[in-house]
Amino acid sequence: MKPFTYERATSPAQAAAAAAREPRTKFIAGGTNLLDLMKIEVEAPDHLVDINGLGLDSIEATADGGLRIGALVRNTDLAADSRVRREYGLLTRALVAGASGQLRNKATTAGNLLQRTRCPYFYDTHQACNKRLPGSGCAALGGFSRSHAIVGVSNACIAVHPSDMAVAMRALDATVETVQPDGKTRRIALAEFYKLPGATPHIENVLAPAELITAVTLPRPVGGRHIYHKVRDRASYAFALVSVAAIIQPDGSGRVALGGVAPMPWRTEAADARMGDGAKAVTSVLLAQAKTTPQNAMKVPLVERTLAAVMAEARS
Repeated sequence: MKPFTYERATSPAQAAAAAAREPRTKFIAGGTNLLDLMKIEVEAPDHLVDINGLGLDSIEATADGGLRIGALVRNTDLAADSRVRREYGLLTRALVAGASGQLRNKATTAGNLLQRTRCPYFYDTHQACNKRLPGSGCAALGGFSRSHAIVGVSNACIAVHPSDMAVAMRALDATVETVQPDGKTRRIALAEFYKLPGATPHIENVLAPAELITAVTLPRPVGGRHIYHKVRDRASYAFALVSVAAIIQPDGSGRVALGGVAPMPWRTEAADARMGDGAKAVTSVLLAQAKTTPQNAMKVPLVERTLAAVMAEARS
């Protein structure tokens, strides 16, 4: 690990301003992803700004009947909150599927959204990776790609976004709140938050330099059956080959988001409109632009079968 300097922030705006003073700064909260990457020098910040003391760890009702979740709310507390379990059960199910209890005790809401990919070529500094070192190439394109993305990919990157929580948040139409170094705030729909890799896979979201996430807001609950199915190689603590987050109403209508198939939580509102037509119809819209490799082509039928199981559960 390379040497770095460290400071504790006293307010969200001060944290953002501190990060703006040094270009190679990272915010640290739970550190469950950042510290691992620093140890292998995939991440090598010169300065860390500790945001744990900012009081962004509460869950509050909003005026329109939704919930405002502080950026520092730990995954364990979010999953266990009675309002989340009652009104946003999809989120609890995704969080519990996402990691061990020890990790959920430390991991934060904002940090979960900002996880870096678990692509093995990204983690191996001896391999070419445009996400880690722009312009170096993508070893995954000619390598073993069973776990990699099949939609939203480019010739520069086929990495998958690893978060389970983000998939549920996308299905729930979440909004991200931020503060910038000059103290200005903004709200970003999660649908607009992530960027596809294109020719710049190292740019993963629309946050400006030193912009800090302060909260995630959920709109008024929509009811229906909340179901999260995650297909993985082992029963616990593994990242998804495919995951399906669905909210299905009694009449069969609803919405669906996918994990394990794209560089971001994958949802297409046009697919939501086909929910009453069955899993095959929905999958054909969700994966209309699929670009597979020989190793990951199985994800297409796997999405359809997993979604069919979700729909069957909703009818039971």
